[in-house]
Amino acid sequence: MSKEGNFLVYCTERYKSAKGLTGRQVSELFTKYRVWDYVYSCFEALHTTGEKYIVEDIDLYIEARQPTKI
Repeated sequence: MSKEGNFLVYCTERYKSAKGLTGRQVSELFTKYRVWDYVYSCFEALHTTGEKYIVEDIDLYIEARQPTKI
């Protein structure tokens, strides 16, 4: 597996643990908001950060892609 692939697995597991979600829930969430593509494209920057930052960054990414409530 590539280093990016390993990192995607790491991010998935860290997010799952931090949010108390199942693997399926994280997969559906990451697919819905294209988090997979984001993490892969930002690998060089994200892999140098800590677990807490990664989880917070993914939360911000998802939040920015949700429809605004009026």
